[in-house]
Amino acid sequence: MKEKLKYLNNEIKGMALADSIPYIIKNFEGKKVFSTSFGIEDQVLTHYIAPYAEFVSTFTLDTGRQFNETYEVFQKTQNKYPNLDIATFFPEEQDIKAYVASQGINGFYNSVESRKECCRIRKVVPLQKAIKGADLWITGLRAEQSENREHMDLLEWDEANQLVKFNPLLLYTLKEIEAIVNTYNIPLNSLYKKGYLSIGCAPCTRALAEGEPFRAGRWWWEDGKKECGLHIHTDKNY
Repeated sequence: MKEKLKYLNNEIKGMALADSIPYIIKNFEGKKVFSTSFGIEDQVLTHYIAPYAEFVSTFTLDTGRQFNETYEVFQKTQNKYPNLDIATFFPEEQDIKAYVASQGINGFYNSVESRKECCRIRKVVPLQKAIKGADLWITGLRAEQSENREHMDLLEWDEANQLVKFNPLLLYTLKEIEAIVNTYNIPLNSLYKKGYLSIGCAPCTRALAEGEPFRAGRWWWEDGKKECGLHIHTDKNY
């Protein structure tokens, strides 16, 4: 696997999205999935993946605490790309009931541990169902987004999920992403232009102040590196 990924990384290095995405879809065997949260990065990837919808399973996670604006862009995306079937995965009802009973409806504000448990129930567990049996997971991660993502590769082994993660936007800047959106009139979450550059659950996301890093608006009451557990970078010892 290490040699295979090294070869593929060299092949797609410097390729435009219109070339790298179909190249990997064609040359990587096995089940391929694409996860979208309808943020600007995922919307760009949706545009390029839609023509190959029969070869890639697209899904989203509905945590039950989404912004209404996220549902609005979900609908606009379905309207623009009618051939793209976007499966929705939800948290288990009994898990939500148990969490609310023990922590409270907004217990994630109480501690980092409580927040991570909420993320686990609402995002990580549904994700495991969504990627079950997958060999390749296409994501909208970019190196510019956080320190945790600066050392990733376009294609890399995800030890936690036992599959290969493909990050076609890894080296793209936000300005380049915005240019693609404007060129192809790609639907965008209306919160984006209000300063919400990274959009998650409504209680856990705020707009960015000028000069703040990309993910400062996520879990804004916490300090330190902030991830929900979906994308944890590990070393590359295969």
